[in-house]
Amino acid sequence: MKKLNLVFLSIILLISCFTSSALAVSPELNTSEDLRVLIQPKDSKDKASLKAKYGVRWDFNEKGFTTNVNPKQYEALKKNKNLEISLVDKIYLENVKAEATRSTTPSDQTPWGMEAIYNDSNLQATSGGDNIRVAVLDTGTYTDHVDLVNNVEQCKDFSQNRSPILNGKCDDKNGHGTHVAGTVLADGGSDGQGVYGVAPDAKLWAYKVLGNSGFGYSDDIANAIKHAADEGNRLGVNVVISMSLGSSSKDSLIASAVTYAVDNGALVVAAAGNDGPNPGTIGYPGGLSDAIAVAALENVQANGNYRVADFSSRGVSGGAGDYSISEGDVELSAPGRAIESTWKDGSYNTISGTSMATPHISGLAAKIWAENPSMSNTQLRAELQARAKANDVNGGLHAASGDDIASGFGFPLVQ
Repeated sequence: MKKLNLVFLSIILLISCFTSSALAVSPELNTSEDLRVLIQPKDSKDKASLKAKYGVRWDFNEKGFTTNVNPKQYEALKKNKNLEISLVDKIYLENVKAEATRSTTPSDQTPWGMEAIYNDSNLQATSGGDNIRVAVLDTGTYTDHVDLVNNVEQCKDFSQNRSPILNGKCDDKNGHGTHVAGTVLADGGSDGQGVYGVAPDAKLWAYKVLGNSGFGYSDDIANAIKHAADEGNRLGVNVVISMSLGSSSKDSLIASAVTYAVDNGALVVAAAGNDGPNPGTIGYPGGLSDAIAVAALENVQANGNYRVADFSSRGVSGGAGDYSISEGDVELSAPGRAIESTWKDGSYNTISGTSMATPHISGLAAKIWAENPSMSNTQLRAELQARAKANDVNGGLHAASGDDIASGFGFPLVQ
């Protein structure tokens, strides 16, 4: 498929927005706060002295290192002709309106997305995912939620300004990350009265990379991606990295980290974005060829399957029909509108977006991998694609028979 050549801004949660408020970009020089910058010395000899002077948050080797500086230091660094300096993107989340009220027990223990991906309208519970780790990079997770607590294995915060990583901390005051985690692997709770995710036997690595108001820095996200892959190799386990976040522009730090993770055996799944239905609107990291971009389906039948939601981002115009993945392509589809799942206060909430579609695929990947532990990440991706081809989606704008820019290969099922 053809490459996407678009330049936009930075990291946002991929929830479908039903308000008219716009993204608020922080001013480049806000005197009330430090700035996150990437410093790349032209002479390697200067790197050590710059690190010693300003400190290091993350080291990206030849790409430079990131740190926090005040506006006066930033201005001085820009005048230094022996280095390249750039701001690390920071973007705020739009206001989001839920589509249903919260409740202390779920309105449906197996919401429509579970029934759809299991292809069973009488589904009572889900199963699978044993010994697979799913790293959810998001706003954190309410790890004491009764439907998640049994599956939490790692809880880490990459978003704190004064410390690159905090172990044992991943508080979610936003709700988005807890919702995503529940769709992946909620187990119904010890009493069996809660909601179920796609792979309730998988283990959760809750990596907080976005703050409670829904913004984050690309260097933190990049290092969380690499950390998840490294942890998988250290522990000798298979890892699915699930990212329901995105940027309209390609970030080189995140792109390199995704390639690193794939090269080190992880499967990377990311949201396609909520900027549809026009062609060429896919976001990143979903738009990277090394990541699986997931489009959102709604609970409406069209031409024998679920329809692609209008808000779901579309791939590059002209990039359909070849069943191959290039940069800017949608790859798979999954339920993403009006999805009920776990919430930050121990209850449940229903929201929409490709953020909600992504964990359906992450959970399915965990379930398949658990059943076939000797599969490589490449073989697992091919299996997901094969299942999608067998369940074509051709409803929704730009959807058509076979590979298309709206639904990709189709909607992969458990069976």
